[in-house]
Amino acid sequence: MKAIDLMTPRVITIGPDATVADAARTMLENHISGLPVVDGSGKVVGIISEGDLLRRVELGTERHRSWWLGLMSGGTLPAEDFIKSHARKVADVMTAHVTTVDESASPEEVVRVMETRRIKRVPVVRRGALVGIISRANLLRALASVSPETPAAAADDRDLKDRVTAAVKELSWESRSHDAIVVRNGVVQLWGFVSSGAQRDALRVAAERVPGVKAVENNIQVVDPAESGAWGL
Repeated sequence: MKAIDLMTPRVITIGPDATVADAARTMLENHISGLPVVDGSGKVVGIISEGDLLRRVELGTERHRSWWLGLMSGGTLPAEDFIKSHARKVADVMTAHVTTVDESASPEEVVRVMETRRIKRVPVVRRGALVGIISRANLLRALASVSPETPAAAADDRDLKDRVTAAVKELSWESRSHDAIVVRNGVVQLWGFVSSGAQRDALRVAAERVPGVKAVENNIQVVDPAESGAWGL
C-alpha cells in the first residue's frame, strides 16, 4: 500500500490570491477543515486551515501581546499578528512551509510525517504537483477495510507454539522476558516476568495476532528488576 492508495484524489483547493472569506466559505460548503493552496501550475505553495482563521479582526479575536514581548521581538511578532488577523488574501494567512509526501510514500512514511510535523493532513504530490491529500480519516478508512486474517484450520499445537514463539521474538525489546509458552487445543498460555505492563500486553497482542490462536491466557507477571535482582536472569 502506498500514499496513492490512501489519498483522496479529487482535492478541493484554493489559490493564493483568493480572499480569506472565499477560503472560509469553501471549507464550510464542502465540510472540510483545510485547503491546499496551489499556484497556476498545480504546485502546492501553502495550506490554509480553520486554525489560520481563528485570530481575525472581524471576530474581535485578534491577538494582543504584551508590549514587552513585542519589544523583545523588535516589532516582528506584532507585525505578524496584524497580518494574520487583518489580511484579506489567502497568501498572507496560509501556512507557507508545507510538508508533502510523494505518491509512492509508504503508510509508515505518511504517519511519521503527520506525527513529527503535528499535522492532521498531508498533501500528496507527483513531481511537485498536487494529486491528492491524506487525512487521518483516510488512514482510518484503510484500517477499517483491512480484513482480519482467517485463523488456520485445526492448527497443530506444536506448530502453533513455534509460530507464537517466532512472533514474540520479533519484538525488538524482547529478550528473556518470558519463561514459557504453552499451547493446548489452540489456547496459548504465556508465563514469565517483564518489567512493565506495556510489555506484558505487547506479548499478549503478538500471540493473539498469530493465525490459529483461539485465545491467550496471559500469566506473565510485572516485576521491578531493581527489586528482584533482575529476576535472577
